[in-house]
Formats: sequence, structure tokens, C-alpha cells
Amino acid sequence: MSVNITDNRSLDTSEKRTRVSWDEYFMQIAKQVASRSTCDRKHVGAVIVRDRTILSTGYNGSIRGMPHCDDVGHMMENGHCIATVHAEANAIIQAAKNGTAIAGADIYVTASPCWNCFKLIANSGIKKIVYHEFYRDEKILTVAQQAGIELVQVCVD
Repeated sequence: MSVNITDNRSLDTSEKRTRVSWDEYFMQIAKQVASRSTCDRKHVGAVIVRDRTILSTGYNGSIRGMPHCDDVGHMMENGHCIATVHAEANAIIQAAKNGTAIAGADIYVTASPCWNCFKLIANSGIKKIVYHEFYRDEKILTVAQQAGIELVQVCVD
């Protein structure tokens, strides 16, 4: 049996593809995770990563076993839907539920965390927050610096 191996070096290099960075790669995965969201007010996805390995994912959705906002409407309080568990919290919960340590990890989120999720992230030992869009809460910028948590914005299509 003969095997024909193509030498890629002889291909036209003007059409060589560009590999995305690790931050772009994991952010694109977070955007895909967000597509599972069950609250149509904002679809958010989160991916917890350490050493380029996905440890946990989460998206914003209703309490397990409860009806979804998309199906029954929103539980509004002060302009926010409070029926959902946020993506970051769900990713942290899934890691805990499965016995996965996340201290020292990074979290990729499609929107920067709210204050409550930021506190969960900080206390879980996550050291880097990579977000796609900045969402609302500017106090995380100051506190992240004080807590030694790196904040990085990565925009992907």
C-alpha cells in the first residue's frame, strides 16, 4: 500500500490561513455557549480555562427545573431580570458540582461580569477575566486591579 503525502510548503502562501489567538479561540467558544442562554434579554456565555484546557462552561438561564424566561416571561426588578442565574455563576457552579478546581484559571465571558458575579469570580481564585463587551459595572475595573485580577477585552466576530 502506498501513501501519498502532500508537501504543503509548495502551496500558494498568499492564501495561508491565520490561526486565531488562544484568547480569540476561547472567546468564540464562549459566544457559542451563550447561544444556549434561556433569557432573551441578554445572551451571555462563560468558559473557565486553565492551561489551555476548558474546565467548565455556563450560560445565563433559569434555576434548574424552573421555566425559562423565553417561555414564560421575565421576573423584573429594578430593570433587571432576576429569574436567571448568570453565566459566570453557572460556570463556577458546574465546576464545583463536578469537583473541578478552578483556582488560578481564566474566565472568558461574552459580557464583563456584574458586581455580584465579579465577587464570585474573585473569591473562586480566578486570576484573569477576558470579556467581549463591557457591560455596565465600572467598579470591577478598580477592584480587579486591587485584587490582582487581570481584565482583558477581546473582541471577536
